[in-house]
Amino acid sequence: MTLFDAIFQAILQGLTEFLPVSSSGHLSLYQHFTGNNGEGALMFSAVLHLGTLVAVFIAFRRDIWALIKELGNMIKDIFGRRFTLKDMNPERRMIVMIILSCFCLAPFALFKDWFESVGEDGSIFAEGLCFLYTSAILFMSDKCSKGSKTAGDITAKDSVTVGLFQGVALLPGVSRSGSTISAGLFSGFSRETSVKYSFILGIPVIFLSCILEVAKAVKSNIHVGAANCIVGFIVAAAVGVLAIKLVNWLVKTDRFKVFAIYAFVLGCAVLVVSFIEFCMGHAITF
Repeated sequence: MTLFDAIFQAILQGLTEFLPVSSSGHLSLYQHFTGNNGEGALMFSAVLHLGTLVAVFIAFRRDIWALIKELGNMIKDIFGRRFTLKDMNPERRMIVMIILSCFCLAPFALFKDWFESVGEDGSIFAEGLCFLYTSAILFMSDKCSKGSKTAGDITAKDSVTVGLFQGVALLPGVSRSGSTISAGLFSGFSRETSVKYSFILGIPVIFLSCILEVAKAVKSNIHVGAANCIVGFIVAAAVGVLAIKLVNWLVKTDRFKVFAIYAFVLGCAVLVVSFIEFCMGHAITF
């Protein structure tokens, strides 16, 4: 992998991690057409995801700091036997609901290897179908009436709904942010709350999966290149901050459907290319 490849993938990751068009799907396509796939590609993708997590901390630093302080208070109440699920303040309710959403990923973890194999199977047919799925849920969520739920109004049913949608997003081509934002809108969240809940929810999930992938790569002596990883990490973080601001603006201004159109066109194009590759008997690379 050249430095140019690393920078390009980092820009792609920084944009598509937060724009609801699937970062894993775009990286899978790039790696497919350039031949930069395999375990090394998964390792580098994990580093890029860590870079975009930094972007979340920067963009939502006040909200995250408030949640961290409330988490400390919550732990004190648990050990002091004062913890209760009744009359929780908005920050505590959001923490509890995020934990519940994360637990919903447990059933999907059983199929982790299968999800990863979809992105490494040498075909992009599955990615095409997943892009179409992403387009469908974005179209439907855009048609939802505007909700008004804030962090203090989120229910257990809402958090489970968002968590299950996030589980499906383990497939390359299914957007995690698009799925969770859409699930929030389906549940009656305000647009601002949907975006905030979606991105903060991604912190523990993405961080854990990245750590596991990096540990796996180190154990298997997979070499990617320190320079590429450092540059990719920094670029992904910087681009990610800009992408978060763009998503906030687009969601608030009712321009979310542009992503649905993009995902639909891309999904159709990917299916056509996958059919051509099937007829040729080999992948198209550049």
